[in-house]
Amino acid sequence: MTTAKNLARIMTQSRPRRPARPSPADPTRDIAFDIVCGVVEHRRMLETTLERAPDTDPRDRASAHRLAATTLRHMGTSGEVLAPLLRREPPAPVRVALLMGVTQLLFLDVPPHAAVGTIVDMLRRRGLAPFAGLANAVLRRVAKDGQALLDGLDQSRLDVPAWLWSAWGARARAIAKGLHREAPLDLTLRPGATAPEGGIVMPGGSVRYPAGTRVTTLEGFEAGTFWVQDMAAAVPARLLGDVAGQRVVDLCAAPGGKTAQLAAAGASVIAVEREAGRMARLRENLARIGVSAETVVADAESWRPETPVDAVLLDAPCSATGTLRRHPDVLWVKRPRDVTALAAGQDRLIDAARDMLRPGGVLVYAVCSLQDEEGPDRVRAALTRGWRCEPIGADMLADLPEALTPEGWYRTHPGMRPDEGGMDGFFAARLIRI
Repeated sequence: MTTAKNLARIMTQSRPRRPARPSPADPTRDIAFDIVCGVVEHRRMLETTLERAPDTDPRDRASAHRLAATTLRHMGTSGEVLAPLLRREPPAPVRVALLMGVTQLLFLDVPPHAAVGTIVDMLRRRGLAPFAGLANAVLRRVAKDGQALLDGLDQSRLDVPAWLWSAWGARARAIAKGLHREAPLDLTLRPGATAPEGGIVMPGGSVRYPAGTRVTTLEGFEAGTFWVQDMAAAVPARLLGDVAGQRVVDLCAAPGGKTAQLAAAGASVIAVEREAGRMARLRENLARIGVSAETVVADAESWRPETPVDAVLLDAPCSATGTLRRHPDVLWVKRPRDVTALAAGQDRLIDAARDMLRPGGVLVYAVCSLQDEEGPDRVRAALTRGWRCEPIGADMLADLPEALTPEGWYRTHPGMRPDEGGMDGFFAARLIRI
């Protein structure tokens, strides 16, 4: 006999299952997820993944970049927050999703329901539905107890890999604190140009705008009255001194900010760049700004000018640890062996620059790196190969005296001038061909 209870069970079993509710499209989280997975699983740079992302609204891409960068900037701390809430380590993509959820809750002030819901939906959308319940439970706990979970954590220390912390020595804590801030937008003005409204004039003449400012929307962009250049990056070209009328080679020149500085100062500039794509960008930038330079697509290690030149500016390829505020992926992508390999290439470029210069000519060697192996150590090594070091004069750094080292070198890091928004990390020195 069929009872009412059995009938109900039979009807339930025979009723077609309702398809799972599809997760709504969310390009911001999807792109950010791909970026962070690329960094964590494949040591792929943030910009590489962003360039490969499907065409989306520029606002979605900007939001994705911000979410990914903030996740990477606080990844050590977020991992420490998650540790007591997980019985076992989840698969890497699930861990990335959880890190993004923690970031939204604790560092981006996303409302809890949205922070949790968007990550749960993303897991379902990305074929990770079995972990949706885990994410829901863990992130709800973070939403409830997040601040308590942060109490007592040394966030500066947690968010920097041990090898970098050790390498930075006494500067490590100040640098790490600087990394937790989004970098502002700095502009270098074409001589005689008026800065767009809303900027603050910084030491050396750079004009600073709040983080997140879209440069293409500023008045004067199309007219080429300025270009993007961190205030610390604007200094090395000025360390050549008065270049008016001189022949100057800018090695590894793309995207062209330093080339523009030198050309605007009256130098006859030869800009050398190995990659054709990057050179195309340099040429576009120079055309927009309205300055001219000879451009050469060539490997700087083997290329030589027809006749020796007066000066060379070498902003050498490096680990880019000085740009961590803008590129926090560098924290988790670079390894000590990368620095060693880059240092060897820097030596070769310094030697190539010597062959380009007339006797007594000046090389400004610069790197956007915080690593001694790429800065001071390269200068010391060069002194054994036909160079002498000419200390940078205090007058050259009158607006930024704290950047002048006792050896007469230029050195900045992200923890400098924190109340003004900090700056990128740079090293530069003046070398004279013997």
